[in-house]
Amino acid sequence: MEENTSVRVLCTKLLLPHKNEPGLQWLIGSPFFPPLTIISTVRCIHTLSHSDAPDLLKESEDLRALLLKGFDVTGAFVIGKSDSESKVREAIDAARRLRKLLSNGGGDLENKEMIGAYVDLNSKTDIRFFMSKSASSTSIEPVNSVVYEDKPEKFVWETGCLLRCEVPIRFPVYFPVNNPIDAEKIYWRATEAVAAKLKDPQVVYMVETIRKTSAEGPKPLILRGAELDFQTDVSNIKLLGKDAQGSDPKCIPCAHFCLKSKPDLQKFSAENADTIQVSVLLNNSEKSLKSIAPVAEYVPALEEARLLFLYSMKNLILPNLLTEHPQLRPYHFNPPGVLHPITVIYELNYGETEMKQVEIRKSLHLRLGLPFDRPLLRIANVLDLSTTNFGGRSDLIRKGSTFLKDVHIGIPSSGVSGGSMSLVQGSYEYYHYLQDGFNDSGWGCAYRSLQTIISWFRLQHYTSIDVPSHREIQQSLVEIGDKDPSFIGSREWIGAIELSFVLDKLLGVSCKVKDFRSGAEIPEKCRELALHFENQGTPIMIGGGVLAYTLLGVDYNEASGDCAFLILDPHYTGNDDLKKIVNGGWCGWKKAVDSKGKSFFLHDKFYNLLLPQRPNMV
Repeated sequence: MEENTSVRVLCTKLLLPHKNEPGLQWLIGSPFFPPLTIISTVRCIHTLSHSDAPDLLKESEDLRALLLKGFDVTGAFVIGKSDSESKVREAIDAARRLRKLLSNGGGDLENKEMIGAYVDLNSKTDIRFFMSKSASSTSIEPVNSVVYEDKPEKFVWETGCLLRCEVPIRFPVYFPVNNPIDAEKIYWRATEAVAAKLKDPQVVYMVETIRKTSAEGPKPLILRGAELDFQTDVSNIKLLGKDAQGSDPKCIPCAHFCLKSKPDLQKFSAENADTIQVSVLLNNSEKSLKSIAPVAEYVPALEEARLLFLYSMKNLILPNLLTEHPQLRPYHFNPPGVLHPITVIYELNYGETEMKQVEIRKSLHLRLGLPFDRPLLRIANVLDLSTTNFGGRSDLIRKGSTFLKDVHIGIPSSGVSGGSMSLVQGSYEYYHYLQDGFNDSGWGCAYRSLQTIISWFRLQHYTSIDVPSHREIQQSLVEIGDKDPSFIGSREWIGAIELSFVLDKLLGVSCKVKDFRSGAEIPEKCRELALHFENQGTPIMIGGGVLAYTLLGVDYNEASGDCAFLILDPHYTGNDDLKKIVNGGWCGWKKAVDSKGKSFFLHDKFYNLLLPQRPNMV
């Protein structure tokens, strides 16, 4: 093997099983990235009934829909209980056959390098990597150089491009209700006819940028179907065409249509990417062009050239074609821990809470290594590829809301030397005094902390209810019998216990309440609070005999005991100016004992901490 051969791992960690169970995972790469690059892994969940061997046909049907075109299987990862290179060779061979199925047999796959990986669950050794140079190779070679990318998101979103084409198409299918075989043939022919239209030599694609920083922006580019090779390997695709004025053909990189200067974005994602519009024009006669197809979007991320999901949908539609009217729709998601978007086809006839739909999501969570206690692949989690809110932090204000979101991002460090940070997982909205023109100064801090907590559950898609007002919170406490009717409209304080009642009534969320006789006891429980953020990830309400706050995280050095608390203060009364809020310390780290010897938590006051528990659901 050449000395400079190395495997590059972009995913933060390969998906090791939680229960130390043997298994097989497919390694995902892309021809647009350096060779032997692992972008993500997905579990093999289908095996043959008579053995533990993977059912490659079922696996290919799932992955063809799940993976965007431009991603492919680049190897296999074996999790076993005995060190066996033969298992790795078998897995690499299976991965090569799966890749051939996904490509429908096209392309030169025999000479493609494939990666193998193995970990022994009975030992504490690291994952071992191997390489197979081609299908004809009789042996696999160990890879000694493995590079784990420090900033994988930045690497992914700056290296590739995502092409999203949304082309709603309706076509009538007439079939005999008493002859399923003929119905399948007729449906398949109709599908092929629609796909063939987009490959017609007379089709014209006009590529143009949507956002122009000046009148001198790039001119539209014309691509003709006759000039395109739809069978070419995706790694060899180039934009070759004439501009709108009919200039000579030339190769133009995708970056030609992107903004030369971009805002200082803190998060690399599809929502923050450039967008290119592709208009599809079908030629109804040789002398006239008429646009009959809608627009597709082109967003820098990872190359995705799939125009339709007709072939993937066929396997879902045909079984029930004669008895039902399937309503299938593809959705794109970018769940946490997965570096690239994935696609899921949902049957809209099922409600999201219907058990069949729940089982589909559980299967997807299993394949992607996602936790089973949070909704990450519901329709509400769909990837937002809209072009609005560009030019700044598009994630700062939630759609339909005027409240700031995730205000702790980018704040100064805590000052804890050698500490380990544990933070709130997901997004929340910042609620504080005097918002919405409502004067709750002096009594509404716990209400505002509760609103922030409920916004977290809403933004994580555990609930669709609106964040309740002070009066609605009071009404809930009256309805459960905790307060008298006179409580509604009053300015009475509420604490951790009342917040737990409201969360249980409105959201069905259970909470833990921890009592402290003195503020001096809270830093002693810093490790326990860190575990809460690591396992539950919900904001914590701090109440008791003092003012209420919202806790968003802790920074804790277990060796020295030094710790800091990330506090979101609801007592702020100004306008929603992020710079003013951060500079004023209304969201920031508070040391248990500051440089002047002052304790943040008062030793002569008692405290109650409300720890909402994450619902166990997908």
